[in-house]
Amino acid sequence: MYRNTQFAWVIWLLLAFIASFTTLAIYLTGTNIAFVGFLVILAIVAFIFYGLTVEVNPQQQTLSWWFGPSVAKITLKFDDIDYVQPVKNSLRHGLGMRISTDGWVYTVAGFDALEVVMKDGTKYRVGTNDKTQLVAAMESKLINKQSAE
Repeated sequence: MYRNTQFAWVIWLLLAFIASFTTLAIYLTGTNIAFVGFLVILAIVAFIFYGLTVEVNPQQQTLSWWFGPSVAKITLKFDDIDYVQPVKNSLRHGLGMRISTDGWVYTVAGFDALEVVMKDGTKYRVGTNDKTQLVAAMESKLINKQSAE
């Protein structure tokens, strides 16, 4: 089984930058429930998006990915996947979970990704910092699936 977690250092850096200004505002204006509430929201976002985990399970014939503690988990069966290919995301793909002209994008840092094209035409781009191993895990499973038919 392949499993890799990519930590969201870019998201954490951005949240830390925002939190520093909020902390400065608390220091200059005194404790304010709105500022403290905003810091709590930033901490929750940091916890939810601490990383992106990608898992290939050969026993269940599935590809799964999720943010942080299983938030926005997606599981795809190999039988529903048409093909996968390694791709490079650009700045327009952004960070986090979003829809783009290339389909759904799930990424937390970097530009390497695996594009998953479903038989129904739906596309996903899953960011990774271990593209070589992820592609190898998916290629071997898809080859085994096709030879079994």
